[in-house]
Amino acid sequence: MATFFGEVVVAPSRAGLDEEEEEREETPEDREIRRELEKKREIEVLWSGLAQGPLACSRFVVAIGRNAAAFLSSFILDSVCWEVVGVVKLWNEWCRTSSTTNVLPTDSFCLFYRLISDPTVLLCQCSCYVAEDQQFQWLEKVFGSMQKEGLQVTILSTCPVADYKTQESTLTLASPFLKALKTKEFQEQVCCPLLEQPNIVRDLPAAVLSYCQVWQIPAVLYQCYTDVIKLDTVTIEAFKPLLSSEVLKSLVKDASESTKMLKKFLTATESHSNIYI
Repeated sequence: MATFFGEVVVAPSRAGLDEEEEEREETPEDREIRRELEKKREIEVLWSGLAQGPLACSRFVVAIGRNAAAFLSSFILDSVCWEVVGVVKLWNEWCRTSSTTNVLPTDSFCLFYRLISDPTVLLCQCSCYVAEDQQFQWLEKVFGSMQKEGLQVTILSTCPVADYKTQESTLTLASPFLKALKTKEFQEQVCCPLLEQPNIVRDLPAAVLSYCQVWQIPAVLYQCYTDVIKLDTVTIEAFKPLLSSEVLKSLVKDASESTKMLKKFLTATESHSNIYI
C-alpha cells in the first residue's frame, strides 16, 4: 500500500524466487546425471602413427557433410596415396561415431587422412553432425594438434538452397551452385563467386572459418547450395570446379577411378534407402 501520493509500489512476485528455488533444489542425482551427460558429449580425437607434438601441416582440406565428403572420396582419396591417421569420436542427439575407420558413405564419421608422398597435406571427411556445444571442442582438439604457421585451410560444405538470400525467387535458381567465403589472409583466386550479403554460414563450417579468421590462418569456405539433402551425384559433382584450385589440382586422381567411385556411392545410397521401403 502506498504511504504518500506518487509513491511507486512494486507488487510482490515470486517469479524470480521460483527460478532460484528450482536451482537450489538440484539433487545429487541430478548433478551426477548432468556430469555424466557432459562427459558423454566430450569429443575425442585419436591420432595414429604420428610423432608426438604439433603436426606440420601446409594444406588442410575439411569436407563437412556427406556430399562434400563423397566428393573427396570420388576425386581425391584412394588407398594407394593416402593413409588414415586420425578419427574423431563423438556422441550427441543426432549421431554417434566410433573409432572404426572402415565406414560406408551413409555412415556418420569423421576421419583424417595424410598424403603419403607429402605428410604435410591432410584431409578431413566429417559426415557427422557436430552439435553447437561441441564445435569449440572440435576446433581446439583438431587445430590444437597442428602447427598454425604456414597452414592453409579449405572447407567444403553443403547447404539447402532455400537458405540462400537473394532478390530472385530461389525456385528460378539453377541449383546446385557454389559460393565462396574467405578470411582476410586468403589471397588466392577463388573458384566461384563470393557469397553475397546478407547471406551467412552456420554450424561447423562457420566455426572453422571463424577460427581461422581469429588465428589469421588463410582459409576459404566453398559452400554448395543444393535442393537435395541426401547423398547425390549431381551435388557431389558441383564441387568439380575446385579441382582446378591451387590446393587440389595436384591431388586429383584418375578420372576413370572417380567415375567408378561415384557409381559406388550411388549404389550404396540406393541400397540404404531401400531398407526403409
